[in-house]
Amino acid sequence: MSDFHQSGSVTTLHNLETHSLEEMEYELNHFSRFRPMGLILPSLFSELEGPALKHIVKELEQADYLNQIVIGLDKADFEQYQYANEFFSSLPQEHAILWNDGPRLRAIDRELAKYDLAPKEAGKGRNVWYCMGYMLATGKAEAIALHDCDITTYDRSMLAKLLYPVAHPQFQFEFCKGYYARVADNKINGRVSRLLVTPLLRALQKVLGHHDYLEFLDSFRYPLAGEFSFRKDVLTDIRIPSDWGLEIGVLSEMYRNYSSNRICQADIAKHYDHKHQDLSLEDKTKGLSKMSIDISKAIFRKLATCGVTIDSETFRTIKACYFRIALDFVESYQKDALMNGLQLDVHQEEKAVEMFAQNILQAGQIFLDNPAERPFIPSWSRVQAAIPDIFDRLAEAVELDAKELRGKLSESA
Repeated sequence: MSDFHQSGSVTTLHNLETHSLEEMEYELNHFSRFRPMGLILPSLFSELEGPALKHIVKELEQADYLNQIVIGLDKADFEQYQYANEFFSSLPQEHAILWNDGPRLRAIDRELAKYDLAPKEAGKGRNVWYCMGYMLATGKAEAIALHDCDITTYDRSMLAKLLYPVAHPQFQFEFCKGYYARVADNKINGRVSRLLVTPLLRALQKVLGHHDYLEFLDSFRYPLAGEFSFRKDVLTDIRIPSDWGLEIGVLSEMYRNYSSNRICQADIAKHYDHKHQDLSLEDKTKGLSKMSIDISKAIFRKLATCGVTIDSETFRTIKACYFRIALDFVESYQKDALMNGLQLDVHQEEKAVEMFAQNILQAGQIFLDNPAERPFIPSWSRVQAAIPDIFDRLAEAVELDAKELRGKLSESA
């Protein structure tokens, strides 16, 4: 059972196991009458072939309070797009699939590129951004959740706990971040959060001094969780990165746009597991190595926008400070694992810390070498200012893709 301790600058909503799923879903159904709810599912086609997403869909079939589900489909040809439509056809809720590699959405992407408004690289950030645009285009949901499609421990209570804070009429929250214990197969997971983000934030505070932004990030128990929810108005002005800095970038935008009393985090699961990334010690363009560089850059960029000056000497100090703090964390995690009868490979943990330390320094150098880099995808309000009918065209493209597929299926029947 969770505690009810509050720490940091954002409200923590705990799971004290006193509110049943049935009661929560009954209330969500009531809330949905005046605050319709939606869900964004950013997915690679390969995830449709694994067991996790099949189970997620079965669970979502029972979430009858959802008004709309938007699926962003990446790395799929036409036959795979067709398969995806069959795959998700069991969902009773109104749902739409954004075929991101289809000719119509690619044409929109090319036009946005002419205005220098298109995402710079493919990935989860780009997928999520277009899904957000479609949500705004259709206007069918006021409270919206987002979660990954590779969660192997998924059950629908996660979604209910994620949506509840932004759907409840007596709550003022505009944004809710999910958190959970990253424990599975008798091991403690979540290396990037445990061994990079938290010790880096502590090192930055030690070297640079107190900063509200660093305190804000450090308030989140699992800042890299891919599960969060928000009110629809958040979508208009939020700018998100297209790389692995997505989760940190979203939190940075919430810090910029909203008071901390409008933001919360909620305990949404006892245990959580998903597809694991390789550490990628030999290749900094892949796996957790690339992730650690992108996340570090996202934090450094935000500090710069807050008026903090960091030079190469400071980055070296940050790296050394981080390294000492992270090694102390490894020792703490080892004791925590033993106390709970879990496994923790100290050698592998320290190898990860060594790699992250080097990547912090590299991220700092990249940041210094590219001061004009613009990593964020523009907000949808800016896109609409440049192309006033963009929402109509986005909604039409998704509908025409679905209509073309239905026509081909009827011809072959």
